[in-house]
Amino acid sequence: MDNELLLSARGVNKSFGSTRALIDVDIDIRRGEIRGLIGENGSGKSTFSSIVAGAQKEDSGSFVLKGEEYHPKSMVDAQHHGVSMIIQEMGTIGGITVASNIFAGRLEEFQKFGLLNWKAINEAADKVLVDIGAPEIKSTMLIDQLNFEDRKIVEIARAVSTDPDLLIIDETTTALATKGRRLIYNLINRMHERDKAVLFISHDLDELMEVCNTITVLRDGVIIDTLDRSNMSIELMRKLMVGRELVGSYYRPDFDGTCSDEIVLEAKQISLRPNFMNVDLVLHKGEILGLGGLSDCGMHEIGKVLYGIEKPLTGEVRLTKGNVKITDSVMAVEHNMAYVSKDRDKESVILNASIQSNVVLPSLRSIKKKVTGFISPKREKTLSDKQIEVMSIKCRNGKQLVKELSGGNKQKVVFSKWLGTDSDILILDCPTRGIDVGVKADMYKLMMDLKKQGKSIIMISEELLELIGMSDRIMLFKDGKFSKEFMRSESLSEKDVIEYII
Repeated sequence: MDNELLLSARGVNKSFGSTRALIDVDIDIRRGEIRGLIGENGSGKSTFSSIVAGAQKEDSGSFVLKGEEYHPKSMVDAQHHGVSMIIQEMGTIGGITVASNIFAGRLEEFQKFGLLNWKAINEAADKVLVDIGAPEIKSTMLIDQLNFEDRKIVEIARAVSTDPDLLIIDETTTALATKGRRLIYNLINRMHERDKAVLFISHDLDELMEVCNTITVLRDGVIIDTLDRSNMSIELMRKLMVGRELVGSYYRPDFDGTCSDEIVLEAKQISLRPNFMNVDLVLHKGEILGLGGLSDCGMHEIGKVLYGIEKPLTGEVRLTKGNVKITDSVMAVEHNMAYVSKDRDKESVILNASIQSNVVLPSLRSIKKKVTGFISPKREKTLSDKQIEVMSIKCRNGKQLVKELSGGNKQKVVFSKWLGTDSDILILDCPTRGIDVGVKADMYKLMMDLKKQGKSIIMISEELLELIGMSDRIMLFKDGKFSKEFMRSESLSEKDVIEYII
């Protein structure tokens, strides 16, 4: 490899209102390099990568790509210059086929005499899918038929379909289970071997240590340091990211796993084909119950059935207080249940609405006037401002749109919605997906505080360390069936757990 300079950024600045997202950023990326880009949520990682990928414009600064000035007008223009990006959140277009998604914005490449050659489009899409290791996804499938992970794989196919020189991966692995992560890692290795480059953004520091040969740390829009293989360490990266020493574990310090004998929720013989069959489950007052397994084991769908989003084929879900049968999500909300979806941007927040509108939405019933039904703007603002303060949401004010926030701050908005309702039972599906070490620590502390208050939590997670570190009790699932239960223990390890999920 010739170590040739591929991309050079000099003096890049970007502001959103009074918030300075990037301040005089200088970065050089060379061929053959796997460059990690890390920092807390709001540090500027995604802002910088989206500018390079053509999704937005810098306020000032310059870029040189392959020896020439580079100022992409759009993501499609960036692809034409050899830069592709896989974004953190869902980026597929609903209602069209897989092939149409892969070649979105580029279909004219298959046009002849004003007509699109759909046979050629589908063949080219299938070739890309086979090439990246996903032959089971077919070009003619409607994108809406696919699950969350497979839609992300289609985005990967779109990003590599132009054979880019620089591939930007923004938090994608947090949305993927074993199959998808393996596909990404194979792709990264191939880019390295072919003397291309990858800009890799991840909150998983172990993953970064494994994959990257260089890591750049951003904090509050400023580059703090760049580490090479010889001086990389988890401890140093954490310290550089947050500006202080982070000592010890993020997880619970206790190992007694005690909670009340009182059962607050019970599911009996619930089934949802083809996801899971005949599952029994109880949740105790003050308990953190972890549900674990591979992404397609059925645990995510169990959460939706428990909250009434999906109706079970067999069985029922009941709250023991009042012997209430949960039949839909409206009933769940009315009985102080909360649900945080794994697919945050699609199911947990309204991106084009303000922080305030999102926060007050589940609480409208409680803040409206009983007689007139009038909802006071003052009460809305008071509730929203309180949650912004409690959760330390980084924003201009409650009127800021959620889509403008970083991933971690979006997640704080999601939690704030339900904290405002003072929910007694919380179903959290991958609650720390795509958030940085600092926000993750805040979320774990919040869960421990809720437990102390007597709240009950079902935490669905694909991260074994998170399950072991936070749960009083862990229920593992494999192929839609309950496979093993573990109680909280200091000696419990990933090795003990993994054989029951794979």
